[in-house]
Amino acid sequence: MANWNDPQPRMGFGAAPGLSATGARVGYDMGLRRYMLSIYNYMASGVLLSGIVALLFASSGAAAAVFATPLRWLIALAPLGFVMAMSFGLNRMQTGTLRMLFWAFSVAMGLSLSSIFFVYTGPSIATTFFATAAAFAGLSLVGYTTKKDLSGFGTFLIMGVWGLLAAMIINMIWPSQGLGLAISLLGVVIFAGLTAYDTQRLKMMYDQVAGSDMMGKVVIMGALSLYLDFINMFTFLLQFMGDRR
Repeated sequence: MANWNDPQPRMGFGAAPGLSATGARVGYDMGLRRYMLSIYNYMASGVLLSGIVALLFASSGAAAAVFATPLRWLIALAPLGFVMAMSFGLNRMQTGTLRMLFWAFSVAMGLSLSSIFFVYTGPSIATTFFATAAAFAGLSLVGYTTKKDLSGFGTFLIMGVWGLLAAMIINMIWPSQGLGLAISLLGVVIFAGLTAYDTQRLKMMYDQVAGSDMMGKVVIMGALSLYLDFINMFTFLLQFMGDRR
């Protein structure tokens, strides 16, 4: 009589060698796909929410009034505040709290991004957005499928981000068209590379968080990382492709 609770594999009629291992691998792959799809869904929803908020805020006329006052600095710095709160409070916060902060960040980023509608034409913004989306999808696919370890590459890119910030501050103090163009070019390259790196990093983290309480938090923070890669690549690319008003 068969013992259905016996976990040991049987080698008999109808049984295949390595069936348990194959089933485990299939289960792992399905779990990994669900995990990555959750990250992409959060990221895409956040970008969509930011886009809707930016468009509505700019078209309402409220943005023009607010950006003419010191409140523009609050709107510009609010997304950074949310990122810092989520990063430093990750271990203390519940997953639900982190999720609410992610949506609040997306709204704040949308308010901040509304300023691009006063600088660039609508068609050029749309064209750049779809170009960024296509580039992001390709780069993320590379990061997901490549067998090459991108960790060293990522460390170099993160150092590049700090250098990029320093160059942007210098350009704000001593404006230079040539430096501004170089910053835009480097920004596109750096965040394109970070898209592939972050995708691989998040994929590799699945082994550490699968089945744990941290998985929900990692999904949200992973979505935040990819969101920032996308938005930064979009804004830097817009400086090349965008038609100014």
